[in-house]
Amino acid sequence: MRVHAPRAPLTAEEVVVRDPGPLEVLVRVLACGVCRTDLHVADGELPAIPYPVIPGHEIVGRIERLGSDVSGLAIGDRIGIPWLAETCGVCCYCRRGLENLCERARFTGYTRDGGYAEYAIADARYCCVIPPRYADAEAAPLLCAGLIGYRAYRAAGDGENLGLYGFGAAAHLLTQVARSEGRRVFAFARAGDEAGQAFARECGAVWAGSSEEAPPEPLDAAILFAPVGSLVPAALAAVRKAGRVICAGIHMSDIPSFPYRLLWGERTIRSIANLTRADAAAFMQTAAAVPLAPSVEPFPLSRANEALQALREGRVRGAAVLIPS
Repeated sequence: MRVHAPRAPLTAEEVVVRDPGPLEVLVRVLACGVCRTDLHVADGELPAIPYPVIPGHEIVGRIERLGSDVSGLAIGDRIGIPWLAETCGVCCYCRRGLENLCERARFTGYTRDGGYAEYAIADARYCCVIPPRYADAEAAPLLCAGLIGYRAYRAAGDGENLGLYGFGAAAHLLTQVARSEGRRVFAFARAGDEAGQAFARECGAVWAGSSEEAPPEPLDAAILFAPVGSLVPAALAAVRKAGRVICAGIHMSDIPSFPYRLLWGERTIRSIANLTRADAAAFMQTAAAVPLAPSVEPFPLSRANEALQALREGRVRGAAVLIPS
């Protein structure tokens, strides 16, 4: 399923499957999660999108071919292919352990074809092992909602009261992680989304309300998954002194001006950009130890446009996942 232009529907096409390069693997896609970043690709909201492109960066697949220099993997292995597809390894960011900021990085489903397909090719060095306790569809959202969400979660610090704005795929997984670590989650959903607020409470949130409401207690940190800039000053108003506001999305509408008093008191705002392979290893260890219960809604690959629209309209509880026939 390829997208050819901003806001054009994805179209079903046959594409030649090339042989993997020396450090690459070819996988048969078992499941691919549908992420809000896929909407940004489909809508043309990211820079320099190389249309046509196959979206999808939460790929669970089984290896069918190995490149000549691949080590540590075997044909038949089930692996995950995440957002970070490759980095240069030599720029100042890569040398400092910040490969997520590499100037020449490539990204699955954006600058490299992704998993809205029956087959996908990936650099084996950037793939990760998936805990066997998760079925294919359950594992798919771990590859971005989990991985990048986990980086945002760790950036939020270890405070007890954590606010999550935009209760979707990432928030419902992180709520379970936070509960396992003894934290209290305050969930913010769209105004009027009673079902979304109820879902948050089912996942373990101690309070759920509208993103326009103030929480009943001050927050130690807040993570914004909704790409809505006006939520930044709202979150600043909700966190206590020294609180952190983490913007976890790759794209966000403009942040409106706000009074300095909201930032004062050593509150901070920080963005999260991409992920590192170390993030992937750390989160998969957590996912192996904590029995997460991903909530997934499967769609056939041919209905990718419907899945994206459901995500756009906030009709997905947890994560939408595409399943190739």
